[in-house]
Amino acid sequence: MVIDLHCHSLHSDGTDTPERLALLGDEARLTALCLTDHDTLGGIPAFLAMQPQVKVRLLVGTEISCRFLGRSLHVLGLLVNPLDLQFQARLEELRGRREERNHRMLLRLAELGCPITREDVQDHADSPLLSRVHFALALAAKGFVRRAPEAFERLIGDDCPGFVPRQELSPSEASLWIREAGGVPVVAHPGRFGGGSFRWDEAMADLQRQGLEGLEGYYGEYRAAEQKYFVALAARLGMVVTGGSDYHGSHKPGLRLGRGAGGLKVPDELLGRLEAQQRFGSYS
Repeated sequence: MVIDLHCHSLHSDGTDTPERLALLGDEARLTALCLTDHDTLGGIPAFLAMQPQVKVRLLVGTEISCRFLGRSLHVLGLLVNPLDLQFQARLEELRGRREERNHRMLLRLAELGCPITREDVQDHADSPLLSRVHFALALAAKGFVRRAPEAFERLIGDDCPGFVPRQELSPSEASLWIREAGGVPVVAHPGRFGGGSFRWDEAMADLQRQGLEGLEGYYGEYRAAEQKYFVALAARLGMVVTGGSDYHGSHKPGLRLGRGAGGLKVPDELLGRLEAQQRFGSYS
């Protein structure tokens, strides 16, 4: 049996509704599926409302950006309480920071000779939350790049001239927020951080000291060697292992729920170990 603890709906930068994700998870015969939209729990009520209609167990999560070693690091908040008002207010604050960054990115792109408007970007999103994926689609639609991935390579990817960082949390702040909301803080897709040559042994131990309790050892875009390395690293550090496809619908067409590169299969026994770290019981 297989689980998927990392996917996105149109409430952030995915293309499927929360309801559709629940149905797709059922079709894939998953044991459990966790919705982890960026900086929001906006899709969770509709997602959980599908539980009577599907066999797959539907779980609550989100994905938060942090600053670590001068780069953006994503942290999953798995099994958080969707009714926690303090956590919802904190996510609202993060969305405000994202909106301010987006405004500055529009100004930067105009300076680079690639003027687009917020409306141009919003045309490619089905919710008010705008991400760099939507910027990339707008840049392609306006002809400034041939394809959306090229926008990340040339303009808005990390360290590119059009990239504008936003005020991000420290890993310790994100971990505290997630734990106080009853969830488990997990390092998302560490293999995508710092390039393939980055060695995680000391860095992950540092994040563990800052409150991170798990890492994504199984991931939709890992090579087999990466998966083996991160699962072994978690075992050495005594951290929880999680995994997911990072499904975004048509924005990442090579991925499906529960499936990814290299024959991704996230064992369902990992969920029990994750739930053992949860603070206040199940909210799904």
